[in-house]
Amino acid sequence: MGPAGLDVSRRLLVEPTHGVLTGPAPSAVPPSTGLDPAEPLRLARRRAGSGRRSLNPYVEIARPDHWFKNVFLAPGFVAAAALVPGVDLGLSVSRFLVCIAVACIISSANYTLNEWLDAPHDRFHPTKRTRPAPSGRVRARWVWLQYAFLSFTGLALASTLGLRFMATSATLWIMGIVYNVPPIRSKDRVFIDVLSESFNNPLRLTMGWFSVPTALIPPSSLLVGYWMAGAFLMGMKRYAELRTLQNGQAAGLYRRSLGTYTPEVLLVSSFFYSLLSSMLLGVFLIKHRIELLLSVPLLAGLFTWYLGMAFKEESPVQNPERLVREPAFALYCAVTAAVTLLLMLVDVPPLRTLLEMSLQLPR
Repeated sequence: MGPAGLDVSRRLLVEPTHGVLTGPAPSAVPPSTGLDPAEPLRLARRRAGSGRRSLNPYVEIARPDHWFKNVFLAPGFVAAAALVPGVDLGLSVSRFLVCIAVACIISSANYTLNEWLDAPHDRFHPTKRTRPAPSGRVRARWVWLQYAFLSFTGLALASTLGLRFMATSATLWIMGIVYNVPPIRSKDRVFIDVLSESFNNPLRLTMGWFSVPTALIPPSSLLVGYWMAGAFLMGMKRYAELRTLQNGQAAGLYRRSLGTYTPEVLLVSSFFYSLLSSMLLGVFLIKHRIELLLSVPLLAGLFTWYLGMAFKEESPVQNPERLVREPAFALYCAVTAAVTLLLMLVDVPPLRTLLEMSLQLPR
């Protein structure tokens, strides 16, 4: 990040508690970006009305509409419940419900931090500039108080599920700092932005796994394969964002890494991530659950469908919370999840026989 950007972020971190968001003035938006500098404030006033005293903007920056991403906890829970012998299912389910609550609370803490520190950059995005922080609808003192409250509550609740679960949850919280806070601010670094954000995928899987009382840890092939699957999704999100912004200057002002990426680089890197994910998940299923081989065509279709959606105008891929509004895709995801769950629970002996067969060559 350049000196100017670093200075802005520092001012955001130490901003006086009595003021609303400060930072680059709306007039600083270059004319070449094609954005009307005054429009975000006008729209914010229309949306907020007299709502500066309302809690709604603070709920909005916690992004409860993004909680659905914690569905990535489920594969970890299901895998542990299916693979770990002697699991107390009733206890595991109750712990998993606490796990979901922890993930939602810590995610909201990270989103609160992200919203505040991203505000100077979000002003250069055609839709994100109307969010509460860049449009001036939240105050510093309440944002930081909300962040502290959510962080403490999430980590305190995580401590009730044991040391390993607590450590994994704390890592998820720390990744929010790594991703957003200078001088690291990994979201501004090419390739690292994709890999650091998608690292939350294996963390969520591990949280789901440790919600089942077990001394075992998730297989590395599953963890890294899950990570690379997340990197594919994140790479496609960056690609969709770059296509939407189009203007290279506007893209770089909104997200520094987007000023360096090209569509070709994002597509090729996402293809690389998908190949790695496929191979590593293949290692996992052959070694631990051969029945999952039957779900591979569905999973391949899921990757392909997601890739196709990234080419749409105003693609929902750039805003994952909008994916639930794609009924056909949502149905396909549900069917894939149901089939995968069934294959985790039901044995298919012929597949195991096939795996154990050796090729007999004539002498």
